Amino acid sequence: MINIIGLPKEKIYTGNLLLVNGASPLRSSRENEMQPVDNRYPHILMRREAVNALHLVLQKIGCKDEIVPVSGYRSAAEQTEIYENSLKENGKEFTDKFVALPHHSEHQTGLAIDLGLNKDDIDFICPQFPYEGICNEFRKTALQYGFIERYPKGKESITGIGHEPWHFRYVGHPHAEIIHNHGFVLEEYLEYLKQFLYNENHLKLKNLSGEWEIFYLPANVTGETTVTMRNDVIYLVSGNNVDGFIVTIWRETSE
Repeated sequence: MINIIGLPKEKIYTGNLLLVNGASPLRSSRENEMQPVDNRYPHILMRREAVNALHLVLQKIGCKDEIVPVSGYRSAAEQTEIYENSLKENGKEFTDKFVALPHHSEHQTGLAIDLGLNKDDIDFICPQFPYEGICNEFRKTALQYGFIERYPKGKESITGIGHEPWHFRYVGHPHAEIIHNHGFVLEEYLEYLKQFLYNENHLKLKNLSGEWEIFYLPANVTGETTVTMRNDVIYLVSGNNVDGFIVTIWRETSE
């Protein structure tokens, strides 16, 4: 049996694989879907699926209080205030390197989190998160649960943001590990996926528990975009915030 799934154009702007950067502003706010990352920090919020994944990572590495959340979801007004304050305090060069313009910040998606070592004095813009110890354990383990280090060193010309070892973005599984294994940033990954079209060859990956299948579906510019899906598979659809959808399918090996 098959189902025909209809995707309205506005769905391009929702999902875990949204590209938000200097060229692609966020167009859909889902503030009502945010929840606290930690009850001890009720003002630091993320989307529910990102919060759940973050808790699993911290539990896996046995982290208690060594790592703390610094900044999660930000409204456009909050991002504007942070940007303007940074201009005054740090100057334009620093601000352009580390602070995105309002509506161009991943923090407005609720899928991004800045983390820092738990210290008495934590820099809000650039918290310390080294490539050693518990921080590096988090960095490696987070890939298994859908988080990527969003702004790695050497990719500044692509992301438009300076190296930020403290900023992590939830994209979901298995996308995080694919991005890492190919040395991609999100911009490169979404472009890479465009070769795996709906009616052509798909990107396929296997592990002991099942098989992942991923493809790109360009949005219909004149109306609803449709895709045919078997009703015995688990699938997730995410817009890319630009021009189409990424469809991720999972099947058990026993099939």
